[in-house]
Amino acid sequence: MIPINLPASTDDLSSAIDLSVAADPELVPDAVLKNIETIINLETRHEDSLPLHQRIIEKVAASFGQPWFLYFQLIFFVTWWFGSQLIYGGLTQWHVPTFNLHEQGLDVASLLISTGVLIYQARQGTVAEERSHLTLQLNLLTEQKIAKLIALVEELRTDLPNVRDRHDSEAPEMQKTTDPQVVLNALKETLNTATTIKDENNVQASIPSLANPQTMNNEGSE
Repeated sequence: MIPINLPASTDDLSSAIDLSVAADPELVPDAVLKNIETIINLETRHEDSLPLHQRIIEKVAASFGQPWFLYFQLIFFVTWWFGSQLIYGGLTQWHVPTFNLHEQGLDVASLLISTGVLIYQARQGTVAEERSHLTLQLNLLTEQKIAKLIALVEELRTDLPNVRDRHDSEAPEMQKTTDPQVVLNALKETLNTATTIKDENNVQASIPSLANPQTMNNEGSE
């Protein structure tokens, strides 16, 4: 089993996974190691494309789903309540807002419950991400095995004398393994092209209405 834990920042990618240590070459095929490197490169390119301000926002938002944030809230509210009791008893002269359990207890309970739910969702998201990486790994490996089987069948068909040789135009293409990076680039380009065409059509559709404001006024009056 190969542990794959892709960190949120690209600075930790090189230190997070060491293929020579985490994977035994005798147990893990070279194709699997190559697929892992491909997935890491995809994640690295995605993280590098994010602006700095978005990385900071995601880093801060991710910290809210950590258990230490819940512990910090508990310590803070308990300390605040204890300080309020000292103020009520006249044991200190601190001029700070006091904590009233009857007035603010429900708000504190809601905050603690929300943080606990966020921690649970963060853990479930981590598990789901690991499963998605495993599914992607298996899909890539299955596609490579199918391509290899097609290549072997084609070689067998041409070598056997009692099998009629015929030209199959799809066989050479099906023998090639798919590069995930090429597929991702093609998908992004197609989506960008479709978005551009849709925006142009929306602009062209709005031009007649802008050129004829009297028509719009007549439709509104009707």
